[in-house]
Amino acid sequence: MRIGEAAAAVGMTTKALRFYEKQGLLPPAQRAANGYRDYPKELLDRLEFIHRGKVAGLPLAEIRDILRVRDAGQVPCTHVTEQLAQQLAGLDRQIAELTALRESVAENYRRAAEGDPDQCDAQQICSYL
Repeated sequence: MRIGEAAAAVGMTTKALRFYEKQGLLPPAQRAANGYRDYPKELLDRLEFIHRGKVAGLPLAEIRDILRVRDAGQVPCTHVTEQLAQQLAGLDRQIAELTALRESVAENYRRAAEGDPDQCDAQQICSYL
């Protein structure tokens, strides 16, 4: 199938497929006599996996590593589990950091909302921060 057909079948753009090929996520496409890329139907499974990996927040480099494990004939499930655990730990850290930031902003807002701007110390620029 041509690149446009493959892209449409998985909801991607032709530009994305070219990029994935350049980044090593897709094997080099066979070329038709006219020079157009000619993809096998089996490529759709790979493209859908790439999409699922992106939705899970995995970087393309990690998705490429998982695909290399599979291409070497090994089952990458343990590797995927480890990567998802790292992704989850990173998200938990980000959530904790954002929660702390929200608490800080909320406290500054509370002080600002209850404060009197006429009482601000000009030397501090703004005493609410």
